[in-house]
Amino acid sequence: MKEVTVVSGKGGTGKTSITAALATLVSNAVICDCDVDAANLHLMLKPKVHKTAEFIGSQKAVINSERCDRCGTCAQLCKFDAIVDYSVKTLACEGCKLCYHVCPRGAVEMVDHLSGHWYISETAYGPFVHAKLGMAEGNSGLLVAQVRKAARELAEEKKASLILTDGPPGIGCPVISSLAGTDLALVVTEPTQSGIHDLKRICDLAGNFDCRLGVCINKADLSEDNSNAIAEVAQNLGVPVLARLPYEKLMHDAVIKGKPVTELPDGAVQEQIKKLWHGVERIIKNIS
Repeated sequence: MKEVTVVSGKGGTGKTSITAALATLVSNAVICDCDVDAANLHLMLKPKVHKTAEFIGSQKAVINSERCDRCGTCAQLCKFDAIVDYSVKTLACEGCKLCYHVCPRGAVEMVDHLSGHWYISETAYGPFVHAKLGMAEGNSGLLVAQVRKAARELAEEKKASLILTDGPPGIGCPVISSLAGTDLALVVTEPTQSGIHDLKRICDLAGNFDCRLGVCINKADLSEDNSNAIAEVAQNLGVPVLARLPYEKLMHDAVIKGKPVTELPDGAVQEQIKKLWHGVERIIKNIS
């Protein structure tokens, strides 16, 4: 079983649209959405949820009023102003446990906090593992690890040959969690100066995970100069450019309709996405 993770140096590069399109081309695969902070792959895959599980990502402080002698030490030391009138404001509590440790009466308790949910679903393109992190909740990297664990277990159960993952954007903790153990990081970028900069950053990061790399330049024809600069950077890094997708209104239309672009009438962009998938296939077939 191989794992392909689609990533980008920043959001808005078309990563999720491209992942959705690739999902229609793969076979015997489990599809996975690790962009838990802003999950939206489900909008195009239209999953039917079969299993819902809670994600406990943190703990929050709670004051036991029977033990509390109202000395006020916890409120004085709380850097987040989360304790008012000897009660903890859940939204303000960061779960740092300082109040728990300094309370002379042992009146502060730490309790599990529901931070989100993860799901196992079925789509027209195969099984789908995804999640939703609660608003303003942290520990997204931990939730990504849970989603990937569930995807691997499901892939073993289904005897799938591939896990195709829509990774988070950027280079932070969720991205690191999504790259650990993957076989190929497919980097989606765009022909801008920031795209060139972000490509270097994400390639540097992914290079630490002993995985193969490939690049897809989205909207490549909007700037031939910058596309060529990206290709030069990739060549210097030893990373192949697998496809240059043209800018086409069809991609925008697909998002509006909530469908993978490959489900719309053929245009030049669909041909390039098929070329992209063939390039990915060639790489992963040569990974032992």
